[in-house]
Amino acid sequence: MQRIRLRYTKRGRLRFTSHRDFQRAFERALRRAEVPMAYSAGFTPHPKVSYANAAPTGTGSEAEYLEIQLTAARDPEKLRALLDESLPAGLDVIDAVEARTSGLADRLQASVWEIRLDQVAPAEAERAVAAFLEADTVEVERRTKNGLRTFDTRAAVARLEAFPPPSDRPGDGGCAILRLVVRHLTPAVRPDDVLSGLRATADLAPPVPAAVTRLAQGLLDEESGTVTDPLAPDREAAQAAPTAAAELTAAMAPEGPA
Repeated sequence: MQRIRLRYTKRGRLRFTSHRDFQRAFERALRRAEVPMAYSAGFTPHPKVSYANAAPTGTGSEAEYLEIQLTAARDPEKLRALLDESLPAGLDVIDAVEARTSGLADRLQASVWEIRLDQVAPAEAERAVAAFLEADTVEVERRTKNGLRTFDTRAAVARLEAFPPPSDRPGDGGCAILRLVVRHLTPAVRPDDVLSGLRATADLAPPVPAAVTRLAQGLLDEESGTVTDPLAPDREAAQAAPTAAAELTAAMAPEGPA
């Protein structure tokens, strides 16, 4: 058995794809690419795919992750290319590694989000961010399948900054960009909850819906507020494996005559 971990995106109109819709599209891609999948036991076997912390419907993402289990070994990069060709544009498979460590889900501790606020002046966004960060708690309510829940959005936010739009985008003057790092807590705090918190603390109310994109997710460095690549440990283990094998071969080789 071989396990492969994949990173994929949700871009453009495909950001409105639900998680269930993506599952169906991905299973079709597995069949088209003729991937030798392992299947669960029972009367209705399913391909062994583990999805990790999917982004909410309507948000874009550059960093979604899943793991598949195969019955025969495949080159991760060739498999990535085959699956990418088999999925619609916007659902793009951009990275693949062989799983050589445990606990991918445990490494997804936080996400980096970018929120584009059209028709909001950067100065207004900076004022709202400052008010939010100065607060000890910022509670908001959201209706869930279990009823109305209250979330402390301030505790979930490890980092929050406001920027003007990039200078290479003409016509974006009436726009602010928020960049935030949100811890993965239970219950989960989503970017729209943070926007509700900004409205509660500073009366920031964008006149049009915000465009939200996840840029990264992984291990959180609490001191710097940065998020690291969750696939890096698998890549490092793969690079170390040939060296370890060579050292073992050298140690087992018979010694020559004195």
